[in-house]
Amino acid sequence: MTSEQAVTSLGGGTSAEHALVVEHLTKRFGDRLAYEDVSFDVGYGEVFGFLGPNGAGKTTTVRTLGTLLAPTSGTATIAGIPLSAESAPAIRARISIMPESPGLYLRLTVAENLECFARLYQLTDVHSRIDRSLQAVNLADRANDPCGSLSKGLRQRVALARALLNDPTVLFLDEPTSGLDPVATRDVHQLIAALRERGVTIFLTTHRLEEAERLCHRVAILNTTLRLIGRPDELRKQLFTRSLEVRTRSLLDDPGRVFAGLADVEHWERSPSGPYVLSVTDPDAAAPGVARALVAANVDIISLTESRHSLEDVYLELVNEDVEAAKR
Repeated sequence: MTSEQAVTSLGGGTSAEHALVVEHLTKRFGDRLAYEDVSFDVGYGEVFGFLGPNGAGKTTTVRTLGTLLAPTSGTATIAGIPLSAESAPAIRARISIMPESPGLYLRLTVAENLECFARLYQLTDVHSRIDRSLQAVNLADRANDPCGSLSKGLRQRVALARALLNDPTVLFLDEPTSGLDPVATRDVHQLIAALRERGVTIFLTTHRLEEAERLCHRVAILNTTLRLIGRPDELRKQLFTRSLEVRTRSLLDDPGRVFAGLADVEHWERSPSGPYVLSVTDPDAAAPGVARALVAANVDIISLTESRHSLEDVYLELVNEDVEAAKR
């Protein structure tokens, strides 16, 4: 599959319909290409996952959309505002970026950190904003604790509270669970899910593929160029044929005779781990016929299930494809 075939961006969106509209964005640093010809839309209230290997251009894309870097070419509209040097202050007033490293002042309390940043960005009604942000991340009872006394997971919550101070239209989260233990990761996931329910538009970069699959409406996979974009279930269907996995108590004497000619079964093979894998056009339609054929062959069925590919399978398929292409 070529990258042109793989990319299934909605396309054609307007700034009135979408929180982000990116069209043919490219960034170069001298001779080095960070990303090239990237186009996608993100709807208001959508959680959009941005995935890719190290060096793929994810963080550079976020910095560009956050007005920290100017693109080499292409256009973007963020929260209804066209991206330009002149519009950068207006865009920054409507977005927030939570970097992988929170960058908090450890000797200051949680509230003092938030007040410092609120005043730095010249926000009004500072104390009410701080109260609302701390309530949103369940840290109201830790407002007077020094940040240096908090665990890494709690500091991530403080960083998220800081990002919410200006009630952003678009929230960029760059690896928000990097280095966190499972409990702290779960807490951050719950906070992101709560923001999603409130309709906050979230642009999430992450290396945790199960995180993206759990939280995101759609995901994009970037490897300098945009390789794929869509809902996780759509991406699985694009890259992988649908199949049934059949486990039997004993090996079939003649599996070709059992499976040949069955409706909806296009191909079969025995996987290295033991089960028979049948490529089918429709698993629900094919399963009853497969079961009847096995029963007629006097075979005990242990399980008959549809094979499920994860977002990780999609990701690895594309990355491996890129690696093989680079070798040619």
